[in-house]
Amino acid sequence: MADTKRVVMVVSEGTFDKGMMAMIIANTAASMGMDVHIFFTFFGLNLLKKGAKPKLPGMFRLFTGMFTKRMAKGGIADFPEQLSMALDLGVNLYACSTTMSLLSIEQGDMIDGVKVLGAAGFLNVAADADMQYFIG
Repeated sequence: MADTKRVVMVVSEGTFDKGMMAMIIANTAASMGMDVHIFFTFFGLNLLKKGAKPKLPGMFRLFTGMFTKRMAKGGIADFPEQLSMALDLGVNLYACSTTMSLLSIEQGDMIDGVKVLGAAGFLNVAADADMQYFIG
């Protein structure tokens, strides 16, 4: 039997498309039995805040609601549901401690289940990864 594959991601932007991309990859990998770790830094950290409702970037933000409805018709859960599913599937969500300090974000501002980790700690997690993604 093969060892469990490890997938790591870094998410540096907090827009709807970046958040959904990370969640869909993470949830698919976790559903396949992979060990998944996501490090949220800079504006990606906003995706982990309680009540986060990310929007599409730029002028496309006006179409976020329409896009979400289209996804729902196709059976794709919205961002908050994807995030909840990730936690239920055992996806490890990490908030960058340095970014938290820079942006004055407290652990209590984030959804339950988020772990706080510095860059060095995440690099230790990522060192033996089979797949690495940067979503930014």
